[in-house]
Amino acid sequence: MLKNKLEEIEAKFHEIEKNLVDPEQIADPKRLHQLSKMHADTAPIVSVYAEYKKLLDDIEETELILDEDDDDDFLDLAKQELETLVIKREKMEEEIKILLIPKDPNDHRNVIVEIRAGTGGEEASLFAAELFRMYSRHAEKSSWKVELLSQSATGLKGFKEVVFLIEGEDAYSKLKFEGGTHRVQRVPTTETSGRIHTSAVTVAVLPEAEEVDIKIDQNDLRIDTFRSSGPGGQSVNTTDSAIRITHLPTNLVVSCQDEKSQHKNKAKAMKILRSRLLEITKSEQDAERAETRRTMVGSGDRSEKIRTYNFPQGRVTDHRIGLSIYQLESTLDGEIEPFISSLISAEGVEKLKNLEA
Repeated sequence: MLKNKLEEIEAKFHEIEKNLVDPEQIADPKRLHQLSKMHADTAPIVSVYAEYKKLLDDIEETELILDEDDDDDFLDLAKQELETLVIKREKMEEEIKILLIPKDPNDHRNVIVEIRAGTGGEEASLFAAELFRMYSRHAEKSSWKVELLSQSATGLKGFKEVVFLIEGEDAYSKLKFEGGTHRVQRVPTTETSGRIHTSAVTVAVLPEAEEVDIKIDQNDLRIDTFRSSGPGGQSVNTTDSAIRITHLPTNLVVSCQDEKSQHKNKAKAMKILRSRLLEITKSEQDAERAETRRTMVGSGDRSEKIRTYNFPQGRVTDHRIGLSIYQLESTLDGEIEPFISSLISAEGVEKLKNLEA
């Protein structure tokens, strides 16, 4: 079965190579990009398959020697050689299975992160601001760029909601597991009796959508302008620069008011809207494939409790993989790589199980 799958991929690879020298195919930049990506994705598998075929041939030749030769010394050498080749085959088959694990087509994309304060009032808003800083610091350490798209600040330097774009290589592949409910357990600064409170913040991680991904009919949009409110520059409360876009078919509403320019606010709002529409499409596809897409690291649904930040114990626990790290301060300073790498590994193991099944 594994060999049949590899033969299919090899045939597909050779077809891609033919298309890459076809003037009609490569005349379309979008098609050229698509072919180049497919070629890059399948080339490592084809390369390993070539080694695997040679190894199978070597095993077959050694088995023939064992069947036909009657020299005892030579047979002992052949048996030892066969044992070595079989071990090598088993190891290579495991490597091939890992290469065959389906990749998320969105892994290469930038991400739009939406953080919203949940239960816990002002304490939740303050923690939303801390999570925003945590992801911003992680982006900085990863040499990624952060662009604030929308915010709804509170008086105590917290956020009711903050939406931002992270641009960088494989940003979505690293941050997609951050979606869900993040709980914080600590004594709020306003608590006089020293009681520990539990508050919650929801995080959504969306792959950034491009215009070619989601076609939006302008007739499906209702665009309203209004005056900005809250902290801002001279234009706040003096010009109708804020934008509210309603996508009528889905009733999605996006507002942006951070820029002084109405045009810039509209561009940011459309960027958020496209990504939310792409996420709806992705969720519908995932639901259709629910039987085969079960994964132990969760779906990214905001209602799913994924992580707890316990201040009295200095502990951060990811509930999906049972990982606890007693480095709360450094985690909130952007050191979330231990969680990211563990979650990626856990997903790989689960996908490998599904592949073998």
